[in-house]
Amino acid sequence: MSKRFSPSPASLIKRTTGISRWFWTAACLASLAACSSTPLPQWPLQLPGSSPRPSESTSIPVVESTTPPDSGVASTTPVRQKPIVALPYSQEVADYFPDPAQSYDTPGLSDEGQHYTSNQALNQLLYQLPLHSADASQAPNNLRLAVLEAGSSQQGQPLYAVLAARLDDLSPDALDDSRRPTVMIVAGQQGNAPASTEAVLALLTQLKPEGTLYPLLEHLQLLLVPRANPDGFEQGIADTANGIDLRQDHLLLHSPEARALASLINRYRPAVVLELGEYPALTPRTELGLLAVSLHDLGLQYALTPNAHEFVIKAEREWFHLPLTQQLPQAGLRVDWLSHTVAANAQQNIQAGLAMQSLEPHSLANVTALKHGIGLSIHSRGSDMGPNHLQRRVHSLVQVSQVVLQSTAKHAKKLQEVQAFAARDSAAKACDGTLDISAKLGRTERTISLINTETAAITEQLLPWYSALEPQAAERTSRPCGYWLSPEAQNLAAQLDQLGVRVQRIADLSPLVAEGYTEEAPLAPEDKKGTDAGAGTSSRIQTQRILMDATPGSYYISLSQPFAHLASAVLEPHSPFSSYRQGTLGQLSQLARVITPPDLVFAEDD
Repeated sequence: MSKRFSPSPASLIKRTTGISRWFWTAACLASLAACSSTPLPQWPLQLPGSSPRPSESTSIPVVESTTPPDSGVASTTPVRQKPIVALPYSQEVADYFPDPAQSYDTPGLSDEGQHYTSNQALNQLLYQLPLHSADASQAPNNLRLAVLEAGSSQQGQPLYAVLAARLDDLSPDALDDSRRPTVMIVAGQQGNAPASTEAVLALLTQLKPEGTLYPLLEHLQLLLVPRANPDGFEQGIADTANGIDLRQDHLLLHSPEARALASLINRYRPAVVLELGEYPALTPRTELGLLAVSLHDLGLQYALTPNAHEFVIKAEREWFHLPLTQQLPQAGLRVDWLSHTVAANAQQNIQAGLAMQSLEPHSLANVTALKHGIGLSIHSRGSDMGPNHLQRRVHSLVQVSQVVLQSTAKHAKKLQEVQAFAARDSAAKACDGTLDISAKLGRTERTISLINTETAAITEQLLPWYSALEPQAAERTSRPCGYWLSPEAQNLAAQLDQLGVRVQRIADLSPLVAEGYTEEAPLAPEDKKGTDAGAGTSSRIQTQRILMDATPGSYYISLSQPFAHLASAVLEPHSPFSSYRQGTLGQLSQLARVITPPDLVFAEDD
């Protein structure tokens, strides 16, 4: 009998006890009815069912709501931000970014705050969340909140999330049964992006009955992660404590912070994942040598990665990106594609310019898309601005979040239909067709609006532009039926399981028709990862048809499963972000592509 493999390495989230629930009375919205059936790939889809539920083996503890020692109740009264440090440019340039009419108050924005909410103040505020709402016996409409402890950072800081829903039961099964999509908002992956955390704390104040988010909870659930990288925040650096860029660790899960987020995602299965951050405003001047700084308030990008389902990308573009680009300018906010500077690299024929976010499947948004969810990465201007313009930066991210939540509520039923179809369609393609295993941004030129720092005038600058919308031809291979891993690859099997990929352990000796991998010349470390503007150097990895025996204790990863393309992103060794290139898989001999449907017997779980 086939059973799902559920390894329990030390890196998995530790189980703890304790349940904290806060009740507001009244009935919730009835569950959405099941969708009617049609197998045709029409847009929008009307298909039954939903994606298979991932393993429930990893428990997410719920924090008790008792107040920790020496904690005071955080104020929720709006205040104006006090004057702060000197601007890095003239007041005429600063006038492009006035404070919003609405002012936000968090521990980091209040008169008593030190510009940003500290980790201690954040934890105290989350413990006090029940105090932000009315008395449970008098509160309406049974809004429930739970503070979830998803894990710990590398230096032992707790990683918290807040789950909000208008339901009697906050268990993952009950959330699924509600037929309402869950929206996950992740802030603070960069330790130097404090506005994203302040924005999430501002959103929490809008969960009260008079708040703007409260009515939306009739149509969706909300999962908020206020600060995903507390160590980096304390050190004032973008990366985690050991130098990992958390934004690029959602495929390989090398950091405990990434594993904590993966556990939350597997358990609560968000249909939409919104990553909030900040981008550096001064880089046109400091890195491209221009007498100019960035003009737009927000950089937006939806997930674009090889093998993401075309209907998921269409939903991202039409139901989310388009409303954002239409509504945010009406709120006085300037938007553009999210981009960063790229240094010149003569060896890879790369000119200095600007690049959209990578096509590689390592980001939170791109991993979400390979799980058939909506993946959005949206950054405000300001990671290099210190506390300057902080109210406006927070305001822009709050506005973004509200538009995303409104769009989710509007398309809630259709989102689930698209997600269900994409899951079934991906699973049905095993043993057939091709896989795109790598891609690079297409190179073109684009005119960018900037602010001249000498004249304070808006100028247009033609720059090299590396676009995710027009990728260059991908490296392709045939799609196998699945992958075989040797017993020595148990760490890789555990990684796949943490990503939500179904991994099965083989019980009996069985023959396989497969393709083995060989590499003519191993790559130097600097050649493995490539750049955002181009793929890494070819490693000359080749495949060869083999007949082999699958030994007891080895593993099989079938591509007849919803997250098939996520499995291929991890396993195909050609990709710069594959497990082999990044060191999780020790030797290519521990991996094979299974090219005919196997007849296997799987072990029972322990």
